[in-house]
Order: sequence, then structure tokens, then C-alpha cells
Amino acid sequence: MWLYLAVFVGLYYLLHWYRERQVLSHLRDKYVFITGCDSGFGKLLARQLDARGLRVLAACLTEKGAEQLRGQTSDRLETVTLDVTKTESVAAAAQWVKECVRDKACALEFPCAFYKNVTDAGCFKTSALSSNTWETGCFPSSPKPRISGLWGLVNNAGISLPTAPNELLTKQDFVTILDVNLLGVIDVTLSLLPLVRRARGRVVNVSSVMGRVSLFGGGYCISKYGVEAFSDSLRRELSYFGVKVAMIEPGYFKTAVTSKERFLKSFLEIWDRSSPEVKEAYGEKFVADYKKSAEQMEQKCTQDLSLVTNCMEHALIACHPRTRYSAGWDAKLLYLPMSYMPTFLVDAIMYWVSPSPAKAL
Repeated sequence: MWLYLAVFVGLYYLLHWYRERQVLSHLRDKYVFITGCDSGFGKLLARQLDARGLRVLAACLTEKGAEQLRGQTSDRLETVTLDVTKTESVAAAAQWVKECVRDKACALEFPCAFYKNVTDAGCFKTSALSSNTWETGCFPSSPKPRISGLWGLVNNAGISLPTAPNELLTKQDFVTILDVNLLGVIDVTLSLLPLVRRARGRVVNVSSVMGRVSLFGGGYCISKYGVEAFSDSLRRELSYFGVKVAMIEPGYFKTAVTSKERFLKSFLEIWDRSSPEVKEAYGEKFVADYKKSAEQMEQKCTQDLSLVTNCMEHALIACHPRTRYSAGWDAKLLYLPMSYMPTFLVDAIMYWVSPSPAKAL
């Protein structure tokens, strides 16, 4: 019996391995729009897909970031500036994408069954049409551009600050993160969805392990839980149209989002503006412990960003993409298992490893 079980398991993993490695053809004809390409995952993914031959449409927050990216890639890659928190910027970028993916070939009004020959001008002749249809080798009506669709949309743009215990934050602190990480994702997706649906393409949303288990206060974890929920509903709705939706759930990686310097600067600004009552409750030792935790966390950050971008690439070009990708060993071996643990156990772990307020009971 054990032999049969071993053979069954072996065949299952062999089939899984085979399916994972099947890649789509005609990649050079496919357009992929990526947000947040100034640095980090977005920048590396843009370069990676460009090297593979895809038509990359890279959105950067600043013109400086766009210029740097263009200098590191081929002429196929095109850039646009985009602020995902501004609806007018999203609308302008969506129109730009529509123009980029527009097929300039002749899109004639006649059925393909009539086409017999092609003239030097690139238009079609047919014996089924009267001779007066032709004057200079083309149809009298001007050719109509055809929208070929957007194969991939990668919602990568995101921020992590301000982050601190919830009591130290204001409503605006939460709004700042939610505007980028959640509402920005929704706005960009809804604006480009018709193009993705037309191509029966892919939507790849960058979530986080913090969308599985909330380990600290502020808007970041909330936003990633929201991305998970939005992606789940979107995946089910778009499956009717042949569109596939994938989520990328990275662990801790060394990027601008996890910068220790930026994190500590933001936290100290939040602490300085806090009320005397809150400062008394948490105490100066809490601030020192918080700084120490940030330094330790940075040391544990994975530096190989390709572990994440390889997941993104697979979600875009594989014949059978996964629904979720856990990138990084900390995501696979620590945070993902934690998300399935009983709540009391996760609370106990966090109580043990997190800094304690001065007036903790």
C-alpha cells in the first residue's frame, strides 16, 4: 500500500512540475503594464520582462525614475508618470496604455473569407468586390485601428509609512497608506479592466504576508488585507471571461518599503507629536525597544528581489499560474504557517516578541 501511495505522490508532483514549467508563446506580442517602477520590485520586474521580449509599459511616480529605467532597458520599454492616488493621473495613464496597445494594422470591415490577395499598400483585394471599390490599392474608407488588449496588469506601487502602534496614529495616517496600497490598486484595475478582459489576460496584485497575519499597527496590514479581499472577488468575477488573477505575498525584502532609516524617522516624528498621556503609557523604553526591533528586522530582510519578481513573471507568462505566490523563506516557513494557527497562539507569539509599553499589565 505504501508503495502505491509513494507512486501516486510522485506522479502528482511530476505533473505539478510539468504544469508549472509550461510557458505561453508569442510573448513579444504581449503588453504588460506595471505600477511602481521607480525602484524595488517594479523596477526589477520591468527590466526582467523587457529582457524576455515582452512589451513593458512602466509607470513611475517621478520622471527621474522613468529616465533611469529607460537607460537600463531596451527601446521596447515605454514609461509614463503615474500617481495612483490621483484619479486624473490614473485616467490619463489608462488612455496612454490604450494608445500603446492599439494595433495599427488595417482593420477592415469585410469578412476574412473574402480576402484573396494583398496589395503593395498592405490592404486586401477580393474578386467578390466590384472593381470600383479600388482606386489606389486600398479600400475607400480609411483603415480603423484595432485595440489588441492589455495582457498583463501588475499592481505593484505601494508604501509602508506611517507605521506605529494604532493609538499613536491619526485617521490621516491610515488614509495615506490606504490611498496608495488599496484604493490606488482598485482605481488602476477598474480603469484598465476592459483592456485586460479583451486580451483574456492577467491581473497580478502585490499583497504581502501582512495580508495574511497582521503583526503591527497602522494602515499597511489593513491595506494588504483589503488587496487580498479585492483580488479574491476579482478572480471569481473575471474567471467567466478567461482572465486570471494572482496575488504575490512577499515576506520581508530589502526595498524602500522596508528601509530602516525611513521607518525610524517616521516613527520618531509620530512619537514627538503624540500626547503626554500616550507617551507616559508607552514610555521611553518602548521607543528604544522599537528602534532595536527595526534594526533586527532589517538584518533579516532578504536581499534577492528576484525571488519576488520571478513569481510575478510566472504569474504573467505561465500557462497555469497559481492563485497565490509566497515569496521568501520567511513567508513560506513562518508567516504563512502563522496565518493558519489559532488566534490565541499567534497573539502569544506576538506578545512575546514585541516591545512592551511601560504601563503594560
